Amino acid sequence: MTKYVYFFGGARAEGSSVMRNLLGGKGCELAEMTNLGIPVPPGFTVTTQAWAHYNRSGHEWPEELWDQVVESLERLESAADAGFGDPKRPLLVSVRSGARVSMPGMMETILNLGLNDSTVEGLAARTRNERFAWDCYRRFVTMFGDVVLGLRREVFDAELEATKSRLGVKTDPEVPAPELRKLTDAFKSIVSERTGRAFPDDVKDQLRLAINAVFDSWWAKKAVDYRRIHRLPDAWGTAVTVMAMVFGNLGETSGTGVCFSRDPATGERRFFGEFLVNAQGEDVVAGIRTPEHLDDLKRRMPKVHAQLTAIKDKLERHY
Repeated sequence: MTKYVYFFGGARAEGSSVMRNLLGGKGCELAEMTNLGIPVPPGFTVTTQAWAHYNRSGHEWPEELWDQVVESLERLESAADAGFGDPKRPLLVSVRSGARVSMPGMMETILNLGLNDSTVEGLAARTRNERFAWDCYRRFVTMFGDVVLGLRREVFDAELEATKSRLGVKTDPEVPAPELRKLTDAFKSIVSERTGRAFPDDVKDQLRLAINAVFDSWWAKKAVDYRRIHRLPDAWGTAVTVMAMVFGNLGETSGTGVCFSRDPATGERRFFGEFLVNAQGEDVVAGIRTPEHLDDLKRRMPKVHAQLTAIKDKLERHY
């Protein structure tokens, strides 16, 4: 039996950085960092070999792939102490692309997958934060509608902007829970009207459709153009990594960002990066809020900054 899925989490991973061609750049380095003892959220990577089968067989999965995904999902549930689709302790995941070389912004990601009308209530109860749960749900419906169902993101964004205008607020975190609940219902109605089908409630259906969408994003026009410009082979394909969600939008003590161990423009040896408080990763690149610099993180959350610096130093030594 061909092994199509490689797990990472806890103290060990099944992959390493030498498996770049099979696990993609993201998957192999997440495995490497797991083995280094860096706090990486647990997950699993579906290989480029699975993509190759999917691509040449008219979008059919290899016979063993779904069973391997389900088996890894059960390991992920155990590692995260949560259940995929569990209405009381729901596990949410991100589904991410991963070519063997970086193709920034060219392929797709889906965040907060695993939400439906039951699990959103469980997430709200477990975190004691109703606003957070509905913020995740409206984000999920937007991304899934865009990436998986092929609806234009602008349709959802227009509804959000209209709500903020009606409330007289400027940023997403100012939209309260009841309004986010209404927005999510409106988004699901948009999906039904435009696709002729209800938004999928079954979390395993959500996952399978999301993996297919990430596979398919290898052939998105922007990705094809990027490969042509950079002379990268079409035959490489992409891996898909499924990871437990870590939430940057839980309040003022959480956040999201991107950083480099050196200045990416000059190579100067200084820790370089930016972040947003009470946000998810898509917000950093969307341009809807102005990120803060790492110096601000040091001032706001000195312990977090110190931990991040230690991880950066460890990675520089290792690589």
